[in-house]
Amino acid sequence: MNNTYGIAGKTAPGLHATRWVDANGKPIDKPDANAFKNRFIVLYCFQSWCPGCHSSGLPALQKMTNALKENDNIAFIAIQTVFEGFEENTYEKMLEVKEQYKLSIPFGHDAGADGHSTSDMMRTYKTGGTPWFIFIDQQNKVVFNDFHLNVDAAISFLKTIQ
Repeated sequence: MNNTYGIAGKTAPGLHATRWVDANGKPIDKPDANAFKNRFIVLYCFQSWCPGCHSSGLPALQKMTNALKENDNIAFIAIQTVFEGFEENTYEKMLEVKEQYKLSIPFGHDAGADGHSTSDMMRTYKTGGTPWFIFIDQQNKVVFNDFHLNVDAAISFLKTIQ
């Protein structure tokens, strides 16, 4: 992996998004941090118009959430990390993606602090675009931060999380 991307091995800097919905699609201020305490977090970054997000990333996320839905030690979160196409990658489109893939996880929308600059998540986690997966362990350390994910290997690894 290119060393200019990712912050694997470092403490997770937190979640950035200006608008959120909970697992049921209801608007919330932000996810309850206590809900993620001592849990392994799988964070998925996407854009609604991203072809790779629809062809590989979202199906991978869907497969992982289905395979691991009984494991309460793992939390899944999706954030639309907008860095281009601000007129297309909107909060409303994020909601459509959540519904299209029937993902019962919190979703956030991050188009930067002013709503039309590079995503804060992208800057703090040093992601290289979308789709992007970030794994954060129970000690709040980033253990995976990359574009490429072997979903079956990820599921096998995540099944060991207790």
